[in-house]
Amino acid sequence: MDLGDKRTGIAVGDDELRMAQPVCVLDVPIGEQLVDAIVKTIAQQGVDAIVMGLPLNMDGSPGQRVTITKHFADLLQTATGMPIHFQDERLTSSAAEEKLSQSGKTHKQKKKVRDAIAAAEILSDFLL
Repeated sequence: MDLGDKRTGIAVGDDELRMAQPVCVLDVPIGEQLVDAIVKTIAQQGVDAIVMGLPLNMDGSPGQRVTITKHFADLLQTATGMPIHFQDERLTSSAAEEKLSQSGKTHKQKKKVRDAIAAAEILSDFLL
């Protein structure tokens, strides 16, 4: 999961195959509505654990958003009862941008999938 203030990217993966794929972007701000939307997506996808991107600074120190991310993770863990793992998300947005730059999609089309692709990058890193 690539948690954002306005949009959250969701990806699913297979830990045996060590593969991840983007699923969707939830256009819901951080809060209870986002928890509900994620719970619904989890039920649809058959998820058994959650991996959230952890926003670290380039030097590896905790970024400003780490506290927000961990608080939201607590809400999500309470709502789902699932284990939540954190994965360094440094450079995953850049990797997503790189993939999209080669896609031929318009700016509007890219915006709709960017966060889900970043989520897949986060999950791929976790599965390695």
